[in-house]
Amino acid sequence: MELSPTAIDRKPVFDAVRALLGRSFRQAEVAALDGAIDRALGLIPPAPERSLGPAGAALIRRWEGCGRLRPDGRFEAYPDPGSADGKPWTIGWGATGAGIGPGTVWTQEQCDERFARDAARIAADVARTLGEAPTTQNQFDALVSFHYNTGRIADATLTRKHIAGDHAGARAEFGKWVHNDGKVLRGLVRRRAEEAELYGRA
Repeated sequence: MELSPTAIDRKPVFDAVRALLGRSFRQAEVAALDGAIDRALGLIPPAPERSLGPAGAALIRRWEGCGRLRPDGRFEAYPDPGSADGKPWTIGWGATGAGIGPGTVWTQEQCDERFARDAARIAADVARTLGEAPTTQNQFDALVSFHYNTGRIADATLTRKHIAGDHAGARAEFGKWVHNDGKVLRGLVRRRAEEAELYGRA
């Protein structure tokens, strides 16, 4: 027998998730859970995979840079200039994490390969967080750039506003993410302004 979306009793699922959350659902969460149930039952096709577009990649590269070029054509890691303790150490196109610190040296190819992997992983994080929320490519690219820099797509108010369809409110939120160690950084002010502009493009 062919399943119909309206013939399925979703209440047990919603009740179980509501109990786990310990609160009622937001409207965007209802839509996301409905979509997940429909996809799991094969009632709608899987959501297409999202990837970072050229505009977003260019924005990230422009702001992350690929600094500390050595005379031998390779790049060396450097401490975060905006934080008091110099952490995290960074190399290439904003790469951080295990194995990156004083003395780390990469070729241009290593920098570019790591950027491609990081961009794909971060784009997947953003797509997973947004769920079924309608999102243009420019909005997606801006949110990937934001997450690439902050790592906060999952808990940012701008994300909640975007999912709720309040795009003007989400765009205004970018400008609040301009602090590092409690100080406003001019570079972050400019980057957030560029992300907000990209987010607002048709």
